[in-house]
Amino acid sequence: MITYGHEKFIEQAINGVLMQQGDFELELILSNDCSPDTTDVVIQNIVKNHPKASCITYFNHKENLGMMPNFIFALEQCSGSYVALCEGDDYWTDPYKLQKQVDFLEANPDYVLSFHKVKILKPDGSIVPDFITNVPENYETQETLARLGNYIHTPSVVFRNIIKEFPKEFSLSPIGDYFLYMLLTEHGKLKYLVDEMAVYRDGVGVWSAQSEYFKNLKTAITHSIIINVLSDNNIVKYILKDRVLNFINIFHSEIKADHLLQLNTCTFMEKEIYSFLLSKNNVVANSSYTKYTTKELFTIILKRIIKKFFK
Repeated sequence: MITYGHEKFIEQAINGVLMQQGDFELELILSNDCSPDTTDVVIQNIVKNHPKASCITYFNHKENLGMMPNFIFALEQCSGSYVALCEGDDYWTDPYKLQKQVDFLEANPDYVLSFHKVKILKPDGSIVPDFITNVPENYETQETLARLGNYIHTPSVVFRNIIKEFPKEFSLSPIGDYFLYMLLTEHGKLKYLVDEMAVYRDGVGVWSAQSEYFKNLKTAITHSIIINVLSDNNIVKYILKDRVLNFINIFHSEIKADHLLQLNTCTFMEKEIYSFLLSKNNVVANSSYTKYTTKELFTIILKRIIKKFFK
């Protein structure tokens, strides 16, 4: 559980963990990223007074790490066979949630991650069925996750603790949970349980405050970064590439130069973005190809496209 500025929500999130019942030992890794409010006070009170607080390992960072470094830090503290996720503004509702998910994974070694149906808590206080995600029919594979995007709510996730060292690209991703799921599906399938066992709080996080453009930009950057950790012959790499190019095509009138450059995360993406922009806008003459290196050509075309189309 990572938390930042969750003074109003963190107690409910922690209680959802401490109420869990199962035939296993449970440790709550709780990492507070130097919250500017009273989140620490609320947590310290629970640690001192809750009868089940002995399972809590609490880290209160003295300086703000940022979302991804804090997320990675918390994951690296997990020593159990399985890891469950619940951010400080969401909460679990079923005391047997973990038992159900662990039982399935124990019985099905070809699956690496279990997730389930959630309810949505709207800003007006009403709790409604999930209107944010739509779990597809063929949801189990990495290919579907790449093609359709993230249909997994973070507080619903339990996965095998099999990644012992995260790739350096993970820390650069604007979106942590989706990147994590893509890494995990290199090792097995996904399982969806229809039980509603958690509540996702809508409209309170940093993500909810983003415009549609910035949400899509961060998703595209995440796709570009994930490509770096996939093998060259992986079809998923090409699916993600097409999603990045689709973003550029849809948001071409809004995209800024530095944002476009952020999508250029590796040689594969540089060539694909260059070819795509060249075919769409024809702003570099064929006769100039031999005069420049690929890197120089990429810089030239970006400058010309930005000047011609994006201002």
